[in-house]
Amino acid sequence: MQTLLSIFLIGLPTGWEWAILLVVILLLFGGKKIPELMKGIGKGIKGFKDGMKEIEEDIKSDNPLNDKK
Repeated sequence: MQTLLSIFLIGLPTGWEWAILLVVILLLFGGKKIPELMKGIGKGIKGFKDGMKEIEEDIKSDNPLNDKK
């Protein structure tokens, strides 16, 4: 039972594990693909933030407590 739980309870990578992950990513994607991959991730994060801002603005504009007429 304990070995089954240990499979699902993976912690955050340590220093050596980060180095191994970076080497594996470099081997899988190659040096030329990594900047494209990071650019795509950046665009995705920017889109997510923009969407969150729109939702916050909608919530603020629909709040009846803000309408003090």
